[in-house]
Amino acid sequence: MILAVLQARMSSSRLPGKVMAPVLGQPMIARQVERLRRSRRVDHLVVATSEEPSDDPLATCAAGLDLDVVRGPLDDVLARFLKALDAFPEAETLVRLTADCPLTDWRVLDETIDKHLSTGADYTENMAVKTYPHGLDVEVMKAQALRRAGLEATSSYDREHVTPYLYATPGRFRLADITRTPSLGHLRWTVDLPEDLEFVRHVYETLYPGDPDFGTEAIAALPWNSSRAKA
Repeated sequence: MILAVLQARMSSSRLPGKVMAPVLGQPMIARQVERLRRSRRVDHLVVATSEEPSDDPLATCAAGLDLDVVRGPLDDVLARFLKALDAFPEAETLVRLTADCPLTDWRVLDETIDKHLSTGADYTENMAVKTYPHGLDVEVMKAQALRRAGLEATSSYDREHVTPYLYATPGRFRLADITRTPSLGHLRWTVDLPEDLEFVRHVYETLYPGDPDFGTEAIAALPWNSSRAKA
């Protein structure tokens, strides 16, 4: 079983409530879930949010999207992922996704999963060598590797950011990655700031009516991308 866990919270410091911000008439997280559900490799999708009251509306929204929801500590995000594994013990592979990436591309997701399975790696990603836009990030890992991290990772940084324990020490785990050509690593498609949300809304308003399954190449071709390069 391949379990995808979408981490989300309402208490973003730079853009509070962004995951519920409207994008073409739907909460931003709903738009991302719509895109993720096109995956041909993911067997089950779960939302992992915090136990804070501020995340109650998010949990309600996710349940309304017919998603399972796990809730745990706000800052110990790794603990939330482990709760997801506990809820689905049959999962052998876990995918980490974040809810500030509403332009995620299921094709990139599936390619990363395929690379992970074909190499037998413990952890596979598309971020270390940055050739994908920031906002198309995918991390795939063996469930047993994440469970080991849960037992051994003690720093607040490792537990808040979930996966550093898997990749930060050479030789601890077997690692793999994917890259693309030509590189789009200079582009920023994640949502952290109001202008990021404005860009995402522009993308949906421009592309979605004609092709709800618009992909990476279509987004990259939009003129607005000339001003979206990362600092």
